[in-house]
Amino acid sequence: MHERSLPASPNWYCSRCSDVNSSGLLGVGARNIIYLIDVSASSCRVVGELVGHKDVVSGFSFCQHAGQSHLCVSSCNDGSVRFWDSDSKVLIKEHAAHQTPVTAVHWSPVDKNLVVSGDEKGIVVCHWHHTGDTASFFPEPRTIFCLTCSPHTWSTVAVGYKDGMIVLIDVSKKGEVMHRLRGHDDEIHSLAWSPLAGEDTLYSRPEDSEATSGVSAGDERGCYLASGSKDQTVRIWSSVRGKGVMTLKLPYVKKRGSAVDPGVKERLWLHVHWPKGRPTQLVSSCFSGELVMWDLTRTGKQKWTLFGASSEGQNHNRIIFNVTSVHLQDRELLISTSMDREIKCWDLASLDCCWTLPTLGGFVYALTFSPVGAGCLALGVGDNMIRVWNTLTTQNQYDTRTFWQGIKSKVTALAWHPKKEGSLSFGTDDGKVGVYDVFSNKPPQISSSYHRKTVYTLAWGPPVPPMSFGAAGGKPSYSLYSCAGEGVILQHDPSKLSGEASDIDKLIRDTNDIKHKLSPHTDLSWKPDGKVVAIGNEDGCIDVYQAPSLKLLCSIQQHHKIINTLRWHHDHSALPELHCLLASGSSNATVYVHDLRSIIENPPESPAVLTEPYRRLCGHTAKITGMAWSPHHDTRLVTVSYDGTAQVWDVLQTAAVSNYRGHVGYVLCVDWSPVDPDVIWTGGKDFTLQEWRVSKQEFTNPPKGKKMVDLKEKMKANPKQKRKNKKVSGVGGAPPLEVNGETGRGGQKAVMEQELSGEDEEDEVSSTNSPVPPATFEMQRKSSTALKSKDKPDLNLLKKKKPRSMLPISTSMDHRPKEDLLQDCINLASVKHSKAPPAGCVPGRGEHIHLGLFSDREALYRMLEAEEEGHVEAGHYDSVVYLRLWSGDLEGALQLATERGELNDHLLSIAPMAGFEVWSRTVEAFVKQLCLQELYLKAASHLLSINKLYEAVDLLRSHKLYREAIALVKARLPADEPVLKELYTCWAAVLEKDGHFSAAAKCYLAADASFDAAKVIARKNDVPSLRTAASLARISGEVALAQSLALRCAKDLAAALDWVGAQDVLSTQESLLVHRLHLCVTELLAAMLADSQVVSQSCVSSHPWASPGGRHICIQDKVRDVWEQQFEVSQKSAGHRSAGALLQELKSVESPPPTANVPFRQVQLYSSLHLTRAVLSWLLDDDGQLIKELWKAVAWLRDAGHLCVSAELCRLLFPDGDVSVCSRKHSKTLHHTDEEAKAAASSLQAFILYQHLYEHWWSISTQIRNGVPLSAADSSPADKGKDKMLNGGTSESEESVCPATRRSDKLDFDASLLLSERHAACQAFQRSVREIQERLAAMVLQHSRAQGGQLDSGEKEADAPTQMSTTRQSSDSQGSADAGQRPEDQETLLSLSAKMSEHQKQLADLPDTIKMYPHPDVVECCLVLLHLSKASLSVSESLQDEAKGLLHKYATNPSVLKASQRFLT
Repeated sequence: MHERSLPASPNWYCSRCSDVNSSGLLGVGARNIIYLIDVSASSCRVVGELVGHKDVVSGFSFCQHAGQSHLCVSSCNDGSVRFWDSDSKVLIKEHAAHQTPVTAVHWSPVDKNLVVSGDEKGIVVCHWHHTGDTASFFPEPRTIFCLTCSPHTWSTVAVGYKDGMIVLIDVSKKGEVMHRLRGHDDEIHSLAWSPLAGEDTLYSRPEDSEATSGVSAGDERGCYLASGSKDQTVRIWSSVRGKGVMTLKLPYVKKRGSAVDPGVKERLWLHVHWPKGRPTQLVSSCFSGELVMWDLTRTGKQKWTLFGASSEGQNHNRIIFNVTSVHLQDRELLISTSMDREIKCWDLASLDCCWTLPTLGGFVYALTFSPVGAGCLALGVGDNMIRVWNTLTTQNQYDTRTFWQGIKSKVTALAWHPKKEGSLSFGTDDGKVGVYDVFSNKPPQISSSYHRKTVYTLAWGPPVPPMSFGAAGGKPSYSLYSCAGEGVILQHDPSKLSGEASDIDKLIRDTNDIKHKLSPHTDLSWKPDGKVVAIGNEDGCIDVYQAPSLKLLCSIQQHHKIINTLRWHHDHSALPELHCLLASGSSNATVYVHDLRSIIENPPESPAVLTEPYRRLCGHTAKITGMAWSPHHDTRLVTVSYDGTAQVWDVLQTAAVSNYRGHVGYVLCVDWSPVDPDVIWTGGKDFTLQEWRVSKQEFTNPPKGKKMVDLKEKMKANPKQKRKNKKVSGVGGAPPLEVNGETGRGGQKAVMEQELSGEDEEDEVSSTNSPVPPATFEMQRKSSTALKSKDKPDLNLLKKKKPRSMLPISTSMDHRPKEDLLQDCINLASVKHSKAPPAGCVPGRGEHIHLGLFSDREALYRMLEAEEEGHVEAGHYDSVVYLRLWSGDLEGALQLATERGELNDHLLSIAPMAGFEVWSRTVEAFVKQLCLQELYLKAASHLLSINKLYEAVDLLRSHKLYREAIALVKARLPADEPVLKELYTCWAAVLEKDGHFSAAAKCYLAADASFDAAKVIARKNDVPSLRTAASLARISGEVALAQSLALRCAKDLAAALDWVGAQDVLSTQESLLVHRLHLCVTELLAAMLADSQVVSQSCVSSHPWASPGGRHICIQDKVRDVWEQQFEVSQKSAGHRSAGALLQELKSVESPPPTANVPFRQVQLYSSLHLTRAVLSWLLDDDGQLIKELWKAVAWLRDAGHLCVSAELCRLLFPDGDVSVCSRKHSKTLHHTDEEAKAAASSLQAFILYQHLYEHWWSISTQIRNGVPLSAADSSPADKGKDKMLNGGTSESEESVCPATRRSDKLDFDASLLLSERHAACQAFQRSVREIQERLAAMVLQHSRAQGGQLDSGEKEADAPTQMSTTRQSSDSQGSADAGQRPEDQETLLSLSAKMSEHQKQLADLPDTIKMYPHPDVVECCLVLLHLSKASLSVSESLQDEAKGLLHKYATNPSVLKASQRFLT
């Protein structure tokens, strides 16, 4: 096997991808391979690999039980779990229980047969190693990030999830959840159980220890669990109580020379590890690659100690992913893996680093030993870094330095300077060439000349012109040559890399007088003495040039495929004839060795062509990628190949010496050890560098074809996989398939995408599952065409249909048999060089149509005519157009395109060449064509090009593109253009129809139609729209409209009790002052009513002056004061603020008659309107109008059914109960002269007394309920009836609606006003008329049904007896006979009609003032007074007699008669 090796980098972002067993064998998952490394306290060595996974290894765990420590388990992104024997390195068994990528796996430390794994979907699977059984659980539907089995209880498993949840499950109970540990709020990266059972080691708080000891006494002792999360905390949990007991916040460790910036979000992976035997110490990773040891019992802020603090450079410099520990030779070692691609070993006792093993994160593209520094090996790797390894050091076997500055791509080529120690040139995948001084810390020098493609080869050699001119004057003795994928070789001046590099092709052409195109170059090699250079080409030819003029000495034409590598034999051989041996390898599998001694020593006058090799080395089964001559032997050569092996040859004997097969996949580079003749170093696609001995290989020859067959079978078994958005890096493990050995070198991009252990960042290679087969950079040495076609992956899926030929007939003639094509050459030569062409040969016609392309213009025209005819027959008119265009018939081409409707922008752009008229016609035709395609904007733009502006506007308007049409008109035409206003109006109509009122208003405004703009905004009819419309109308001078809109808006705001908003809207219009006064009164009334708790309504906003004053202040005084202070309206105000003008304006406001169905807020507005008129009348000293308006204000509320509110308004108007006293503050007493005013005052006074009367009654009723006067209880039925008459059916005495009560032994007011006989008579007449009307209506309905013969089927039969009983009862009340008999009905109908006429005549004789200003029901007042007199309240005898007289005279209703009997008998 190999001696020393640098393995692939361990995979990133895995919770457990490395583990070490008790014997010191470390296993790490890297890509799809597990590398086995033997570790000790002093060194380490890669001892083998476990190969077989087809996708990225996501987890790895050893069995830690004695006798089974060689067994291990690994998980994979393809959902498989594999069991291995690490001693024999063979697969034992495989389980495919998961359907999605497995994210975590662990071998139970308690049960030697139990393995637990978890996947992305949240499924946990238990695998039983000895039986092969599996059991699946689904504890949580979340993505699992990590899991770990308890070291004390076999059935307990801790599972950490992506969202920060931790769950403890019992696998013996079908995955039952024991605890859910909540505390972290981001990904759980790692979980670790305490090595000590029980929970009594960490407690310092007595209450916690008591709680724990109570539990510990039971069967279940529990155990601490540590968790590390992306939220930058480590938490310690109690598994018994299911809660956290400690939280550790990660420290920000300041690195030497750099400060931590808290504003920059640090990348973090927080791994925790609890070492065995250390229950109070916990190891965790930290920011930027530090390891810290936490002492869980230490008090204070700093509970941690930093690893590697004794000297600089011990720590990792990137985040750490995995930590595992082992006890070896009385020392406890800790192994860590990191993003910096290093594996480190730490001594837990001293916390110092024991050793570091570098790993590789990409293909090893180049390796070369320094010719000056013995044993100094340089590696060019696909992870964008160069490694320089001092392979001869004795203290540190892996003394490696890494260089990454200035490198942003894969390092594909390296070359040490032949003389200058430490000078290393490099080339990269992105075409960059630079030079590093490996003994300094300076960044590299970068050449200012970049290649367009991947750099294949670098070589130091003597300068050639133009750089060699003046070499004696201090010019460097060596130039740096670079060969890259575009086929160019550049010569760089190492002393002046900022200068421009020269292309040696120019020198080759000039020196050798070459006119033809040179084949692209793919490799070069200078002979060690610098006299000649060999250059390999894409076509397989090798050219040997003599320095410094680069005269061509010979051309070797053995290979027929791309040259991948060239090597000259070393010149320190004892046999001078061997100095001129040149070995070459190409994309076929044979290696050729050429002896060029005779040509070099005796240069021929003209270049020689060699077609036979000196030696032919056959054995490889795939392309050759690299080679090296042994510096210790003569003619000993090693070659590496895509067949995955390295082969040592004895060239002179043409014999295979040894074959090395230690790599997995392609081998890409090789070099011979400069100090040990038996040691060779190779690097390959498997991300490894391997050192091996020739003498220890069991094979001599390469495998006979089997390798390639295996590769093909693996490729078929592992088809291309979709990219997976995972942080775990990796790639499918099947080696890629070579297509005929000629996969293009452009495929290197695909190769690089496969490189693992990397994320998208500035200094790492992106690593995801590659969608294309991998290929190395040697495969890129293809033609330019191939390079273009290979730049992107999966181009087969993106292939476009091949475009149709413009000259199909002549093209088809070139696909005839070879003999005909050769004859064409003879015919063409005869036509061009002979005066008498062959008979029947007319180029451009008939069988010789295709020759028109190679003859004169007439022949070409003939050919084009024939091609046109063919296109017309095939229906390809677009091709005909272009042919006419090419032949100069521009007008004909345009005419044809117009007829076919196939005009396009290109044809239109060249139409002006045919003249203005043709161009104008073409534009108009193109516009019609565009309109058919609904490209109206483009069509209008083309009309503008021929100055048809109005037509363009009409086109846009006809298709309702008003916005664009207006923009066009405003940009091109004067502002007073009539079409502009028309466009605005049309657009506004469309917008208004669609409900876009604001946009329509803008159009109307632009068209100077402000009235319409305001009206359309107001159509929305909400408060913001009305306010905006009013402001718009006011600004535009539409005064009347502004007033009406402002009034509408204010009313809506007032209805919503937004008093401030309503006043603000009206304040913008000076002419709306009277409406502001109205709203002011409404607000004051609402506030006072709310203060008295008669009504409950919460206002949106109110003014400070609306706060209610004392209850003794009448509302009209309050209104007058507010008017004077806020609105400057008083008796003295004049002009538009005078009371007369305001009253006149207010009289025009509509005030409908009261009805019972109006909402209360509207009733309030109407009532306050009359109140406003009353105050204005007061200011004018019009007492009559004042009292009438006050009566109307009260009547509106009363007639609308709001009796309590009406009574409260009376109290607010007349706090003293006297209607003659209008204001005490202003000493206003009313004096009425006309009868109508007196009647109104009398009516108001009567209703106030009516309220006082009932207050006495309610007071008596309250005492009756409390059991005071027993005699009054008998009258409760009559009381109820009276209450119903008063309150529309609601018994106030029962519900105590009006709370005002007072108690006195006698009436404190004169109730005689309530016993007005004139009003009693009027009310009796009105009552009789209503009763007669009701009976007449009932009779008409009954007779109409009787005439129908039967009841309607849809009615209930019970309706008839009801009606009849009603009629009967009504007739009885009038003293008539049984109303159920038909003859009596006729008489009753006549008598009722007569009575109706009589009552109506009596009503007409009464004064109008009695009917206009009614009193409360007189009969009802009589009953109440008589009731009060019975309830021991002093009522005068005269008043009682008057009441009894009125009852005798006017009590006709049966219920009233019944109630009055106890007073009249």
